[in-house]
Amino acid sequence: MPDTGHAPRWSADDLRGNPHTAADKASRVEAMFTNIAGRYDLNNRLHSLWRDQAWRRRTVRMAALQPGDRVLDMACGTGDLTAMLAAEHPASVLGMDFTEAMLDIARAKAASLPAAGRPEYRRGDAMAIDLPDDAVDVITIAFGIRNVSDPSIAIREFARVLAPGGRLFVLEFSTPPNPALRAANALYTRHLMPITAGLLAGDRSGAYRYLPRSISTFAEPAALAALARDAGFTVTSQTPLTFGMCTITAARLQA
Repeated sequence: MPDTGHAPRWSADDLRGNPHTAADKASRVEAMFTNIAGRYDLNNRLHSLWRDQAWRRRTVRMAALQPGDRVLDMACGTGDLTAMLAAEHPASVLGMDFTEAMLDIARAKAASLPAAGRPEYRRGDAMAIDLPDDAVDVITIAFGIRNVSDPSIAIREFARVLAPGGRLFVLEFSTPPNPALRAANALYTRHLMPITAGLLAGDRSGAYRYLPRSISTFAEPAALAALARDAGFTVTSQTPLTFGMCTITAARLQA
């Protein structure tokens, strides 16, 4: 498993405040995902109680891809959502992520898929997407928007590369509205999961201390919807999943 060496890590002091305001957030996030890439999928399955794939499948169903759609899966990680999108047989699917170690795993998975319709993977930055204007028809991003240094810039980039009338689907963690569930979820994600996930991943980057803190300090769905509207999107729905543990925000770019 990759060692982050002298790369910046998330310490307890870092996480007492808001990690999204860290000046070196991008380098910390990249080092973190490099360190945990090898056990990322296993930790996702175990610590979501196998719900993470169901959440991705729901996103794909909501996207309702058409044969001519050009799809970008941003912050694609190890490619689970990207492969599900490709299985719907749109015109093309491109997965982009900031961390090469995650993309290496995504490419290895894709090698077993039929060559026709196999997704392409490329390193990319959500705040400076290396695509021309109007290049895609659908953008998805699952559990990635909160890891971007400035989500408002990323959403404006999504608007730039989407064709008029293009669709955006943001799957992200949220806070359960029920007080008892909210308390239980906080106990699990802030205290139990960082220990078990960190041990399983052999993590030395502070990733599983950062991840729950990044959720609790990130914009709630209403604020995320406001960012989308500011970028020129019409928010068509916000769908809570599993008692509100995560939410799919669907939006369409104004033509």
